[in-house]
Amino acid sequence: MKLGRLGVWYSTDKLDGAQLRDFVRTVENNGYSNLWYPESRGYESMSLAAVLLSSSEKLVIGSSIANIYARDSFTAQRALISLNALYGNRFVLGLGVSHIPMVEGLRGHRYDKPLSAMSAYLDSINKSATAGELPVVVAALGPKMLALSGEKSRGAVPYNVTPKHTAEAAAILGPSKWLAVEQKVTLETDPAKARALGRKELSRYMVLPNYRNSWLRQGFTEADLADGGSDRFIDAMVLWGDADTVRRGLREHFAAGATHVCLQPVHPDGDFVARDRMLTALADT
Repeated sequence: MKLGRLGVWYSTDKLDGAQLRDFVRTVENNGYSNLWYPESRGYESMSLAAVLLSSSEKLVIGSSIANIYARDSFTAQRALISLNALYGNRFVLGLGVSHIPMVEGLRGHRYDKPLSAMSAYLDSINKSATAGELPVVVAALGPKMLALSGEKSRGAVPYNVTPKHTAEAAAILGPSKWLAVEQKVTLETDPAKARALGRKELSRYMVLPNYRNSWLRQGFTEADLADGGSDRFIDAMVLWGDADTVRRGLREHFAAGATHVCLQPVHPDGDFVARDRMLTALADT
């Protein structure tokens, strides 16, 4: 399996079945190679993967990410193998340790130390395969998790990062690994409107310690993360402007060493016309 150059990341919980199928066709018809989706409080990850795969012909579908506390490692491995056997080797299992509220508060599990928990999970998945052989990637942000993803999986799927982080991740992973980077975008040229969309989209992440710690490592300050985020922070997390401006921002990740970039269209709630317009405009990045 190979990842193409450009993919799409989208929060699928907001879509019903018919909307999901329409969206998959829009992504595929625009020539994107991959579609990535999260696992939060809505759709169960492996069930959703089957729907997305069955609604497409060529798209590689990737979980970004499947929560390791949502299913044991044997079940995750069998799901990975089953989906690829049934749908022409088009599924990538992206794994993550998630966040304390989603693990302890929602699922009632104990949130273990992220690095050791992920290491043990990957060891179990790789029992019957060479490490890095299966299409498994890890939601890695810090240097230790990035090193682990390079050692025990096909690579990393960082989220909410800058091109500077991409360059650091590429150096840790090495040239033979996948580095599939998510980047939020909006084709809005009014600074106030663009930043308002960005602050709304990022608000759910700014209360989570994993992301806050990552942003501080990336060079942002506590002041940048206060009161909804500084303009500097928002502009780094959500590329905005006309299509050419956004394309230049996406290309910075490739220049920094990303092997794949998945853009996440940010738009007003329910405005799927704006979403699809962005996907069409940026497909040639």
